[in-house]
Amino acid sequence: MSLPPPPLTAEARSAAGARGVAARQLRASVRAGLRDGTVRLADVLVDARRDDDRGRALARMRVVDLLASFPRIGPVRAAALMERVGIAANRRLGGLGHHQADALLEAFGEPPPSGRLVVLTGPSGVGKGTVVTHLRRMRPDLWVSVSATTRAPRSGEVDGVDYLFWPLERFAATVREGGFLEWAEFAGHRYGTPREPVAERLRSGQPVLLEIELQGARQVRAAMPEAVTVFLAPPSWADLESRLRGRGTEDDAAIGRRLARAREELSAAGEFDAVVVNDDVVRAAAELVDLL
Repeated sequence: MSLPPPPLTAEARSAAGARGVAARQLRASVRAGLRDGTVRLADVLVDARRDDDRGRALARMRVVDLLASFPRIGPVRAAALMERVGIAANRRLGGLGHHQADALLEAFGEPPPSGRLVVLTGPSGVGKGTVVTHLRRMRPDLWVSVSATTRAPRSGEVDGVDYLFWPLERFAATVREGGFLEWAEFAGHRYGTPREPVAERLRSGQPVLLEIELQGARQVRAAMPEAVTVFLAPPSWADLESRLRGRGTEDDAAIGRRLARAREELSAAGEFDAVVVNDDVVRAAAELVDLL
């Protein structure tokens, strides 16, 4: 027999109560915004998928209550509309499928949401991974694409988190089927960005980030010209060289090859929609938030 959970402390009860009050206030403000036209249904549906306090509060909102907030639509009309588009009477926003959400938007004359795709590249050692880590903290709704690769996992790497570790046969078949937004071969292994997961997130209105190499960024720009391309640059050449040597993981010959490649990549910065200088990680991440 399982034991009951321990009782909440007074502080925990107070914090939970405060969160409940904030969630109710948020839902009330959203309903008011739908009534006076200052809030769009598409934005509410997108926000309800976010993994933060706002998203969780909206996900708990009943669909019928949301729809009844519109002018000239009460609970009866809202229930009839839900039945017509195949939404259960007790459904909450967090349980809506993408097709159901699109059907609601169509009923209210709003276009389906479309997320923004940002492609980030830059030379090795510029700090792309660190900037992306800060960016994800600032935008928890951001989806960062996971690349597929034919190389074996390294120690500590997790399939589906660090990379999608695919056999060569699957990778080659996906290339033939046009299933990659971009792909390239490096050091005897293939790397690529699967197309469909990116398209699915964009259709749902979720912002998407691709952190890829220069060659891949060029391929994505050709395939999806609406993407925003961003080049992450170091404050100076000396700073980039210092970062590469400070890793202490490669010999001078390997560092020399990386630096030679970095010179070529830096010369391509003018091809991109925006150049962000990584002289301060938090500021650089904030610039990316603006682009999203």
